[in-house]
Amino acid sequence: MRGRVLLAASVLAAILVTATTTVVLLLVEPTASKAEAIKTGGLAGGAVVALYALWLNDRRRRTEEARHQLESDKAADERFARSVELLGNEADQVRVGALHALAWLADSSPRYKQTVLDVLCAYLRRPFSHPSYTQQADDPEQATTDEAPDADRERQVRLTAQRLITDLLPWGMNHDPRAYHLDLTGASLEYLRLEGRRIGRLTARRTRFYGVTRLGSLQASKPALFSGATFLGRVDMRDARFEGGISFQHATFCGEVAFSGASVGTFIDVETTSPERHTGAIAVAEGSRIAGDPATWPLAGLPPSPARAGA
Repeated sequence: MRGRVLLAASVLAAILVTATTTVVLLLVEPTASKAEAIKTGGLAGGAVVALYALWLNDRRRRTEEARHQLESDKAADERFARSVELLGNEADQVRVGALHALAWLADSSPRYKQTVLDVLCAYLRRPFSHPSYTQQADDPEQATTDEAPDADRERQVRLTAQRLITDLLPWGMNHDPRAYHLDLTGASLEYLRLEGRRIGRLTARRTRFYGVTRLGSLQASKPALFSGATFLGRVDMRDARFEGGISFQHATFCGEVAFSGASVGTFIDVETTSPERHTGAIAVAEGSRIAGDPATWPLAGLPPSPARAGA
């Protein structure tokens, strides 16, 4: 009904413009022929109809685009739901395929990226243990374990989830302005690699890190919480920037930790035993809150304490 009214209005407007233009031309240019005046008026009226046709085509185009977007969103929602469902499949290859499907969805539909990261983190938070963790926690790949095929297959699925998390986070020339958060509370992680990535909040309370943990050049704009975490292998934090603060409260370090070039702002919690083996120091930004005894940790940029100043 609305379309018919608009069409009728455009026709009437065209007729009015044609008549008005013709009359004005005849009044302004008395010497002009009536045929020329009518012809010019007709062109003006036709222009009105043409403008209406262009508007109508643009409206139809926008409507079609909206319909396609709606269908695309619906298909993405269905793909997401199906992929999450397949994460509970007994076959490890099906679970790996579901993880890749979720990663593809996060790349093709950016609105899903944080949700997909949440799902991948939730998968890693599931209870898991592998015989190699007790044999050689600092380098599980070097352990010889042939008696746990089911654990081996699940281990590969989890390593795939870790790799996809790393791949989804922005780094280098990827200028994605969003800060993505990771919640790995209580997870068992193996050879975690987040070097060079940009993230928001990193929650790793009571998390167990097996093998080498690579956090070099990591940029965290929100707090990085390692409260109660256990690092069973080497840790590389060189040139990492923890702008939102970092907590090592009650954390345990079993291997060497590289702090060279690392910096922290806002706050740092070192209410725990400092790593026995470490290189470099963490530069603490001026005005940052410090919990714990900074004298027992390799921290740089701190004002001298009264005791040190008196000495």
